[in-house]
Amino acid sequence: MTAPTPAERYNEEGRECADRGDVAGAERAYLAAAALEPQWAVPLYNLGLLYKYELRWNESLDFNRKALAADPAHEAALWNRGIAATALGYWTEARECWSKYGIADPGGPDPPVYAFGRAPVRLDPNGEGEVVWGVRLDPARVRLTNIPLPSSEFRFGDIVLNDGAAEGHRTIGEKTYPVFNVLQRLVPSALATFVVELASVDDQAIEALENIAHEMGGAAEHWGSSTQILCRDCSFGNPHEHSEAASSPAHPHCGLAAPDVDAARIILDRWLNSGHIADLVTWYEVEGS
Repeated sequence: MTAPTPAERYNEEGRECADRGDVAGAERAYLAAAALEPQWAVPLYNLGLLYKYELRWNESLDFNRKALAADPAHEAALWNRGIAATALGYWTEARECWSKYGIADPGGPDPPVYAFGRAPVRLDPNGEGEVVWGVRLDPARVRLTNIPLPSSEFRFGDIVLNDGAAEGHRTIGEKTYPVFNVLQRLVPSALATFVVELASVDDQAIEALENIAHEMGGAAEHWGSSTQILCRDCSFGNPHEHSEAASSPAHPHCGLAAPDVDAARIILDRWLNSGHIADLVTWYEVEGS
């Protein structure tokens, strides 16, 4: 068996550092490997990957470009180059990456809309693991169409940057959708998030709230039936039973997305006066939303 070269030893050291969360150590080791063998794509790609998870987009783009110059067939570097270009708003380069990956360019103005349909995304991959649904605009962007829970920093209508590798899945009917991890928010929504607490749930009243909110440019949904925070195992595709006490709030809650407090109040007033049974306990804006 051939002994590893100095560059290979540095690259392996970089992997070990990255695995234990030592970003500075991984960076030093990968840079040393790349300096010893500048035409070897692996440490260049690893630097691009390291910088991706640090959201250092200019550096990630630079090293994925270098990895592709060393190995034009490196598909992972091509995909991560597309993600970095998307994060930076370099739409021509992002389109080029997706086209080289075999994804037809939709044409039209920038930013491009590939219209891939529905997609679930995990908002906080290293934390609570809340998964919400959105519309997949291109391989690296999703517009959120659920109202994230109050503990989330995200909002209905946010455009988020998603990673490329699927982590778990969600099934609706006979169709299975891959779940993508969110890297960061790209375009913030103009809508704030409000919590609407009810004494009881009436399906017709909930539907009326959803319709009124939609008519007024917002959104509403019953969190108890559409979105929930999952434990890490459930979030990553290994669902299991939880106790009722751990999973059920004291009162049912709805999420409401509206431009501001005044708009939320108008939506709720219209709802309460619509003739539907709505047993409202209280409502409030989520701090920082």
